Amino acid sequence: MKYTKQNFMMSVLGIIIYITDLIVDIWVSVRFFHEGQYVFSVLALSFMLFGTLVVQCFSYSWFKADLKKAGQESQHCFLLLHCLQGGIFTRYWFALKRGYHAAFTYDSNTTNFMEEQIDLHKEVIDRVTDLSMLRLFETYLEGCPQLVLQLYILLEHGQANFSQYAATMVSCCAISWSTVDYQVALRKSLPDKKLLNGLCPKITYLFYKFFTLLSWMLSVVLLLFLNVKIALFMLLFLWLLGVIWAFKKNTQFCTSVSMEFLYRIVVGFILIFTFFNIKGQNTKCPMSYYYIVRVLGTLGILIVFWVCPLTIFNSDYFIPISITIVLTLLLGILFLIVYYGTFHPNRSEETKCDEIDGKPVLRECRMRYFLME
Repeated sequence: MKYTKQNFMMSVLGIIIYITDLIVDIWVSVRFFHEGQYVFSVLALSFMLFGTLVVQCFSYSWFKADLKKAGQESQHCFLLLHCLQGGIFTRYWFALKRGYHAAFTYDSNTTNFMEEQIDLHKEVIDRVTDLSMLRLFETYLEGCPQLVLQLYILLEHGQANFSQYAATMVSCCAISWSTVDYQVALRKSLPDKKLLNGLCPKITYLFYKFFTLLSWMLSVVLLLFLNVKIALFMLLFLWLLGVIWAFKKNTQFCTSVSMEFLYRIVVGFILIFTFFNIKGQNTKCPMSYYYIVRVLGTLGILIVFWVCPLTIFNSDYFIPISITIVLTLLLGILFLIVYYGTFHPNRSEETKCDEIDGKPVLRECRMRYFLME
């Protein structure tokens, strides 16, 4: 378990994408306001604030847990930094500072070198994995809704300004990066798990997530054009199903009851957009059911649009968008099959449970408990 120079460069790229995404979201929200599109401006700002607030809550909770585990008292400066929305930047500062030391400047002549080196690399990997988890939360709480909003505006007006195109592209990059980065970081943080080595597995996993997400987002946008209330009801229903599933699985991700309740709410939001394993178990059947429902839902939305009059929607866009939805869904399912059939690190370990999509920093107590049925 070693934090390499390549890992450090990925962390630097991660914070660049994070800052760019944040700046573009603010830029788009301000531009909507100046153009008189107050509803879109408020929605864009609300998505950003909601995702950020939830992430700050989890970040501060983990800081407190780590300090308590180390026998230290909680520092008020960390609370202040998180109240000022600086939790992610604080974590990046510590991760990059220690990561640079581990990857570039660690002195091999240090006393007890091997033991200290292992502790340093483990500490950095844990910090980076925490960041990956927080970025994953933000992606599905803020990035995905933002992308749906941008696609809706783009298709409604038929044209968009540079800021909207930039927001769409940055959101796609942020979603793709955070999803793959978390999968890599999670496996690297668990010594008993095989690493996701090589470019092909990562690219395949990226395409699987990206294409299934894009297909579903475009489908949701079409349903929004048909009827906003129906679309919101469907999303609310899917969120409730995700929350109920998290309660049924009795997730124990957090040490406090309130944070665990918040975590299950977040799980519901994530499951609206994509499938993640929330507890140690074989996910073949749940994942199959999830994507069967996804395919049926997508086809249902397309059928409704073919049957209903298209006066509310520019028909010149409908046919290419329908083709895009079907193709991206088929490609996403295809890459899913290829990844789990060929590239998944645990494909030969049929008796073992899949990895858990959860925070590994306290794996000595919690991760082992997650794997229990």
